[in-house]
Amino acid sequence: MSLDINQIALHQLIKRDEQMLELVLRDSLLPATEAVSEMMEELHRVYSAKNKAYGLFNEDSELAEALRLCRKGENDFLAFSRAATGRLRDELGKYPFAEGGIVLFSHYRYLAVEYLLVAVLSSQSSMRVNEELDISSTHYLDINHADIVARIDLTEWETNPESTRYLTFLRGRVGRKVADFFMDFLGASVGLDTKAQNRGLLQAVDDYCADASLDKNERQSYRQQVYSYCNDQLQAGEEIALSDLSQELAPLGEKSFEEFTQQQGYELEEHFPADRSTLRQLTKYAGSGGGLTLNFDAMLLGERIFWDPMTDTLTIKGTPPNLRDQLQRATGSK
Repeated sequence: MSLDINQIALHQLIKRDEQMLELVLRDSLLPATEAVSEMMEELHRVYSAKNKAYGLFNEDSELAEALRLCRKGENDFLAFSRAATGRLRDELGKYPFAEGGIVLFSHYRYLAVEYLLVAVLSSQSSMRVNEELDISSTHYLDINHADIVARIDLTEWETNPESTRYLTFLRGRVGRKVADFFMDFLGASVGLDTKAQNRGLLQAVDDYCADASLDKNERQSYRQQVYSYCNDQLQAGEEIALSDLSQELAPLGEKSFEEFTQQQGYELEEHFPADRSTLRQLTKYAGSGGGLTLNFDAMLLGERIFWDPMTDTLTIKGTPPNLRDQLQRATGSK
């Protein structure tokens, strides 16, 4: 992995009680040792593989202004990270769920793009066996489950300040509140809505098929082609390119798929990230609630699965063998 660390700083927030987060600040940058490089490569890999939300700095963002001064050489990276950690502590202190952790600021370059990654990493305990086969306790950074992370594409931010996607962040396992305090700390607002772009794509595909009067099987075959392209992009870590997708699809009528989306005003970006849960709707129907979870292939609708919108009732003809076995045992009908 061609990841080059320019500067990296570590600080710590320690939760002493319900009201207090203690600040522990390093007096020097972290040396870019082999272990540090391996940690950053793992953090970059884990973060890149996760679904992210997009944002942009507000005009009054203190962090953005401090970062600009740092980039101009008017403030050094260590001082920037120390001040920013203090602001993060102040924001975290407003929330009862606030926990401590290791605060990491890393300025690095990957594939000719400069990034600033900011993360709060939790420390976990584990057991280890040494060479004498003695067991002892050890601590490690839980990078795989990191959910308080944001990354600024410095190259995009400085060359295209009107962009709505140079800042990415994780929404977090604990819910929207995590995103709230982290966005307040960053002084940022939500930018490109990835889910909205993917939902718009699905609607455009359905409308394009309807405009061409495709039957059920033809329509589902077309949706499958769209899904195959988008899923390949997702697996490769690449974005959906509307023009490339359009070239993959056979035109329906006189207009290509790209021309159709532009003329009908779907407001799709030329490139946008794939959203796995939304794209899955191209080939499957799924939902859960009230103790019920359903997931089935889209081709089954109207074949083995029928929905009556008047009574909101699903009729399933032919249940999976393992489910049928459970039902037979539960009802004593076997």
